[in-house]
Amino acid sequence: MTDKSKEHKVKSAVPKPESQEEPREEKKGRKLRAAVSIMIVLLVSAIAVQVFRNGGTGLDLLRRWIYYGSGERVDTYTYDAAGNNRFALIGDGMAVLSGTELRIIRGDGSVALSQAVNMQYPALMTAGEFAVAYDVGGTTLWLVNAQGETLLRLEQDAALPFIAASVNEAGYLAVTAEKNGCKGCVSVYGPDQTLMFAFNSVERFVIDARVSKDGKTVTAVTLGQEDGSFVSRMVVYDLTRTDPRAGWGVQDGVVLAMDELSGRTAVICDTKMAYGDADGTVYGEYDYGGNYLRGWSVGGGYVALQLNRYYAGSIGRIVTVDLNGNEKAAIDVNEEVIGISAAGNYIAVLYAGRLVIYTPDLQEYARMEDAHHAKDVLMCADGSALVLASEKATRFLP
Repeated sequence: MTDKSKEHKVKSAVPKPESQEEPREEKKGRKLRAAVSIMIVLLVSAIAVQVFRNGGTGLDLLRRWIYYGSGERVDTYTYDAAGNNRFALIGDGMAVLSGTELRIIRGDGSVALSQAVNMQYPALMTAGEFAVAYDVGGTTLWLVNAQGETLLRLEQDAALPFIAASVNEAGYLAVTAEKNGCKGCVSVYGPDQTLMFAFNSVERFVIDARVSKDGKTVTAVTLGQEDGSFVSRMVVYDLTRTDPRAGWGVQDGVVLAMDELSGRTAVICDTKMAYGDADGTVYGEYDYGGNYLRGWSVGGGYVALQLNRYYAGSIGRIVTVDLNGNEKAAIDVNEEVIGISAAGNYIAVLYAGRLVIYTPDLQEYARMEDAHHAKDVLMCADGSALVLASEKATRFLP
């Protein structure tokens, strides 16, 4: 037999396909995959357009869509009504403190912690995954995390009460309290909840303290007089030394809050605000010009202020201040402002009956018209906002 005939037999043994056409199911699957690909391309293109138009807020729109899904509002958090409730974001959920309970609520609405407390003047501060709750002028303090774990509980003698407490994103806790023979003391606890640093103030009253985000320094707020003028002074300590590293002051202003932005310390006072750093450099002050401070919040690289023209009334301005103490933007307000909250590239302003979200340039980003039962608002860095009513928080999704 020749090689040619062998080749012919091999070829004839191969089965002949029944049809040269693509199976119907495979064709449908290919069309579906193509349609999905086109939708993804269109979505990404739309998001890219939003990014360029809105300074990056389009990416937050994508994040919200991925995390929360579609829809404008999602009811997520419930709690007991109380006149002295304090609210703050923690992790992907929120913390609620009243005079009788500390509650940590996870992002899915479930309760991670329900701790009975007894506080006359409850105060709550959160950072990242941590929350510190304490009684101003009282004797109890709790440090917890977003998972509902109690990390530290402190009890103080009734004669030497707590004045203030703060926690940073790394879990460093700074506690300010009264102490015999001093005008105040500051104790710093590390991420393992052990005491790692402490100092006593003999000459000036200490009203607050905060550990830097890198965990290397602590800045204490002290009150006193210099050359006949009232001065709030920030004293900076390295956590490895007992002598002050640096200091800087704000004249004729009582410090109400302190936070860290891009390595600078922002202090909000009753008459002005200022920025300084751990080396004692002052970058600028923003004077309120005789206006009355009614509210404030710290965002991503700026501070938002609510300033009223008169002590009573609703006529005033919303202002954003940059890292050098310069006015970034301002809008006039002639209606009641119930709450203001900033985070990332967004500022939520709760008016009577409606919520408006602005960018740092105070351009309107989104609004919610039916907010008649809202008592306050918490802005989230992803552009969503928790609208707080008496017993429920509603997440608004722009």
